[in-house]
Amino acid sequence: MRPAKDLSEISDDQNHWATVKRLLPYLWAPGRWDLRFRFIAAMTLLVLAKSIGVYVPFLFKDAVDVITPGLRTSGADMIAVVPVALIIGYGVARVLNLLFGELRDAVFVKVGQHALRQIALNTFRHLHKLSLRFHMERKTGGLSRVIERGTRGIDFLLRFMLFNIMPTLLEIFLISSIFWVKFGFVYAAVTFTCLVSYIYFTATVTDWRLKFRREMNDQDTKANSKAVDSLLNFETVKYFTNEDYESTRYDVALASYESAAVRSQLSLTLLNVGQGIIVSLGLVIVLWMAAQGVIDGRFTIGEFVLVNSLLLQIYMPLNFLGFVYREIKQSLTDMEKMFAVIDTNPDVDDKEDAEKLVIEGGAIVFKDVCFEYNPDRRILHGINFEVAAGTTTAIVGASGAGKSTISRILFRFYDIASGEVLIDGQDTASVTQQSLREQIGVVPQDTVLFNDTLLYNIRYGRPEATDDEVKAAAGLAQIHDFVAKLPDGYETQVGERGLKLSGGEKQRVAIARTILKNPAILLLDEATSALDSHTEQEIQSAFEEISAGRTTLVIAHRLSTVVKADEILVMDDGHIIERGTHDALIAMGGAYHAMWQRQREVSEAEEKLVELLETL
Repeated sequence: MRPAKDLSEISDDQNHWATVKRLLPYLWAPGRWDLRFRFIAAMTLLVLAKSIGVYVPFLFKDAVDVITPGLRTSGADMIAVVPVALIIGYGVARVLNLLFGELRDAVFVKVGQHALRQIALNTFRHLHKLSLRFHMERKTGGLSRVIERGTRGIDFLLRFMLFNIMPTLLEIFLISSIFWVKFGFVYAAVTFTCLVSYIYFTATVTDWRLKFRREMNDQDTKANSKAVDSLLNFETVKYFTNEDYESTRYDVALASYESAAVRSQLSLTLLNVGQGIIVSLGLVIVLWMAAQGVIDGRFTIGEFVLVNSLLLQIYMPLNFLGFVYREIKQSLTDMEKMFAVIDTNPDVDDKEDAEKLVIEGGAIVFKDVCFEYNPDRRILHGINFEVAAGTTTAIVGASGAGKSTISRILFRFYDIASGEVLIDGQDTASVTQQSLREQIGVVPQDTVLFNDTLLYNIRYGRPEATDDEVKAAAGLAQIHDFVAKLPDGYETQVGERGLKLSGGEKQRVAIARTILKNPAILLLDEATSALDSHTEQEIQSAFEEISAGRTTLVIAHRLSTVVKADEILVMDDGHIIERGTHDALIAMGGAYHAMWQRQREVSEAEEKLVELLETL
């Protein structure tokens, strides 16, 4: 299995052609003959447009020759008719050149947009397939910027590689051939030498200045990551009044970006000046030779004009080619970084013969489970326990004991180092991840809601649920009455990460969402640890109602929430050190008893403080 590749390690020396080849299947879409026909039609229109474009200067040349004194071959009628016909033909040819170019773009747009859509969709799907480890090691702001730049690079490459680079190369070939056939080898050789010099200079300087552009992008990514991270932790910034500190951090990142951008622009100026010198030298040399040909009587004035028109026609797109080459080079770099993400294999993957999980009762068995996030630090040591179908087992212990790790293993966010995790006798490593997670409902400690309506967030538990089913779930979670009193009811926006709701309200939304999912197994991961005692009691009653008849695993910090559990597991440093019912553990007088006593003392102290404050 290939490890996740660091995005900063992608080299510009990688095979760009391999990147371009990865786009071809999207352009020649399998089974989409309508898109294939559009692709062929667009290429045909491209050739027609360029052929007419090259022919346009010949019409202009003929018109010049007809009206030039000494070249008129007949009377006034001929003089009057021929220039008008040539001029009209010249205008029609220019219109046809423009028309075929626009038709080409119109025909191809559906092919290009379909390719972009499929690439974006495949990338999005792959990101959701990647393991939790990948997303925990990546900064969301930086990752989103890599994907955004990669998609934008593909759009640019599709448009300019096909409709700027290819037409320009075709035009170079046609015009060089015309110079050779009509004016001689020397004209073609000088023109070709200038073109090659221009392209070589552009490629060389562009490759040199890419390091400045890469540095600029890296600083842009860092600045964006700091901004996103700061805004996501808006409340924490406010708690510690660190607005100025955050602004300073962001400004340092922006200053680095500013410095890199200045160096990038200066190198661009050098490139543009060099390109201008090469173009001017080529024009001067060829036009001087053509002028000598006119003086010697070998060429007409119209042919001199033709040389000038052909040179301008070829140099104008070449001038634009400098920009296009730079952007294509950068687009390929951005695409390679995005494809590196797509090529990253998930740490947790289904086996080839994986089958769907079949739930009979929902019994859970952890059999000698060992796990580590890093090889040098083991988190769980030979964990053994069983949760009988329809019963409730609680796991308690100090922070860092390994409680939440068990919930992540149950969801198979990580693969274990050794041992087995069984549900109704089926190894979770041998069933599909989707079927496993479909059967488990979770109410986490920190409920994160989407920045959408209450209706959307509750329905997320089962997107196909009806409005009545959503309201019924809200009623069981004891939040329906609260929602009904809101001005917008279920259409109320909850804000970024649910910031417009209190902790208790968010937990009730999470409960409603889980009720709507109707899972066989329920996981409560410290779901009340962040709530006050009164709200905790209300939420606890809702938990008891939805866990009835379900296999339930409760991970708790507050022992008062687990006294009714069928079995309580006490963990310490990745080991289960005690197990039993609440009464049995209290009677043992061990670690659980000590924890119970400490929490009771804290609770009694809080109650006395509240009573004291009420008397003041």
